[in-house]
Amino acid sequence: MSADIHKGHRKRLKEKYLNDGIDNFAEHEILELLLYYALPQKDTNPLAHKLLDNFGSISAIFEAPTSHLLSLGITENTATLLKLIPDITRIYYDDRFNNKSKRIDTSNLCDYFRYKFLGRTVEHLHLLLMDGKYNEVYSGIISKGSLTAANVPIRKIIELSVFYNAQYAVLAHNHLSGIALPSKSDIYATKDVFEALKLIDIKLLDHIIIADEDATSLIDSIYAHSIFTTD
Repeated sequence: MSADIHKGHRKRLKEKYLNDGIDNFAEHEILELLLYYALPQKDTNPLAHKLLDNFGSISAIFEAPTSHLLSLGITENTATLLKLIPDITRIYYDDRFNNKSKRIDTSNLCDYFRYKFLGRTVEHLHLLLMDGKYNEVYSGIISKGSLTAANVPIRKIIELSVFYNAQYAVLAHNHLSGIALPSKSDIYATKDVFEALKLIDIKLLDHIIIADEDATSLIDSIYAHSIFTTD
């Protein structure tokens, strides 16, 4: 009887998606459909419910450490598929909103960085370098781990700035707490970078903090504005 109920279920779910999109899917149906591609010969409904029961939401499943996913007895292929989703989403947004001309709108830096940290499960420090006309000459992750004045790679920032003949720089990093407010460590680290770049006539324009989809500009923050107005 149970086999009859589920007979053709995969085909019906795929057709539902192709015909109507995913907006009317229940959370477990979204996971079922995704898991088909890791478990082509298995009923994925029980696993979809198990994942939701353990993690509470689709986003929490995608962002869970691989070890936590494997501890539920799922295969490495399945865990890899789930972990790919936020990383591919970040790449998609980065490509979708990539400014092909490379001219940076410095009045809208929060939006430039907003999607560059999707799926990150540790703190990442991103460096953007620009020439005198605010054209991007370098943009990339330069360190991982909690941001403190002691572990910000100032030497690497200087070397990259000189190599790319930059005149302007912007830092950005993510907060895993979900709160996009600068910590004391953020402020001290930013000041150190500002002073180091100043010695080689490069201006640090801002330091953007991202938490989920929230963003804070340190130059606009009452906690750190004075860093950027130092004579």
